Amino acid sequence: MTEILTRPATDDQPAAPAIGGRVRIRVAVVGATGYAGGEMVRILDRHPNVRIVGLVGRGREHEPVGVSHPHLSGTGYDVDAAMPEADAVFLALPHGLAAAQARQIVSTGARIIDQGPDFRLRDVADYPRWYGFEHPEPELLAASVYGLPELHRDELRALGDAEVGIVGAPGCYPTATILALAPLARAGLIGDVVVDAKSGVSGAGRDPKPHLTFAEVNESVSAYGIGGHRHVAEMEQELGSLAPADARDGLGAIDFLPHLIPMTRGILSAGHVRPTRSVTAAELRDLYRDAYAGEPFVEVVDTAPATKHVTGSNMARVSVHLDERTGRILAIGVVDNLVKGAAGQAIQAFNVVFGLPETAGLEQRPLVP
Repeated sequence: MTEILTRPATDDQPAAPAIGGRVRIRVAVVGATGYAGGEMVRILDRHPNVRIVGLVGRGREHEPVGVSHPHLSGTGYDVDAAMPEADAVFLALPHGLAAAQARQIVSTGARIIDQGPDFRLRDVADYPRWYGFEHPEPELLAASVYGLPELHRDELRALGDAEVGIVGAPGCYPTATILALAPLARAGLIGDVVVDAKSGVSGAGRDPKPHLTFAEVNESVSAYGIGGHRHVAEMEQELGSLAPADARDGLGAIDFLPHLIPMTRGILSAGHVRPTRSVTAAELRDLYRDAYAGEPFVEVVDTAPATKHVTGSNMARVSVHLDERTGRILAIGVVDNLVKGAAGQAIQAFNVVFGLPETAGLEQRPLVP
């Protein structure tokens, strides 16, 4: 059998061989015991171009993955503390930990796809403000790419041949929000915007917290992050970079209010926009359909989407509406926070970086009911 290599081998980093004539890329998942890590394993296990060579969890030693994720017990994987040799490493870690490990990982030639915030923000000075730590690797940060393929596909492709390849995968709230508002930002239509968003409890992670117990969450809706949720930084960065220079003022200070609602998974983001000029509903519909024509994971719909429409899938649904009475625009985006908002999107970016079909491993339809 002829071997197909993912990229040229070196003495230190041999390339992954093909299995059955198909490219197989060696992948490790660090932080595999959390919700995002478990979702990563679930999807990668069925990816046609991936061979999972290791799952990493703090303090674990040959622990079957089924201990943390009973639904994955049939995969046969173990979770260990040691990092294996890999072509790509997915990091699902609390903020600050990925940046601390990044230099050692990239020194092996591996590409990093970080699901945390450590490589999302372009300005190193933003990290003390939004995340409370000084970024330890400003050079690596400068070489990283924000991992929203719909906006940064070309930059992601370039990482496949770059000396350093780091993807900072977007957060779940920013994914839904940016996709919902990007066509308006690019067209210079955002005079100001207020974003009202809702999330299921899995977005808060797996660690036990008193305010996330069933008794606290059930039959209740609560607002949090009032006055400056950290995901605002991503929204302002990405939407501001899309807007024409003379239309960026409205994106310099996005008002964002997230809510926790009693469901397990899903994000709904509603952007209330005061436009910079008069628009028609037909103009907005055409703008969105043109913006996302051909995108495999963004669907533009006429009626307001629900989180159930995308659960378990890598799909995002967006819709745009004009309030004829007030003249304001309402842009709504929904995603599954653990798939398109986390693991699925990271794999989508991974596919682009490695020159694979962008939909590889991500073709699953939403789960209903």
